[in-house]
Amino acid sequence: MTIFVGEDDTWHRRPLYSEIVHRARAAGLAGASVFRGIEGFGASSLVHTSRLLSLSADLPVAVVIVDREEPVRAFLPQLEELVAEGLVMLDHCEVVRYAGRPAVGG
Repeated sequence: MTIFVGEDDTWHRRPLYSEIVHRARAAGLAGASVFRGIEGFGASSLVHTSRLLSLSADLPVAVVIVDREEPVRAFLPQLEELVAEGLVMLDHCEVVRYAGRPAVGG
C-alpha cells in the first residue's frame, strides 16, 4: 500500500506520516517506510518543490506499507479516518526476500 500526503499534514499536532507509521506498527503490519519527495503535485495541480529559490512548502510524502493483502485491507478504516487529503493506493507486489535483524531485547 502507498499513501501520498503532504509533509505539513498533521493529526493532533503530530506529522500525519508519523501517525500512519505508528498505527501500522500497532496494527502488527510487516513494515512501513516514509519517503520525502523533492517535487510533485496532486489534486490541486500546485507544484511543490524543495528547490532553494522556490517559496513552495508542504512537499509530497509517500508512506509505503508492506504486508499480506488481508492485514493491509484491515488497516484501511484507520486511513479513512486519518487521510482527509491525499491518495491511498493498494499495490500488488511479489516479495522476493524479506529478512530482518532480531528485535532488541529479544
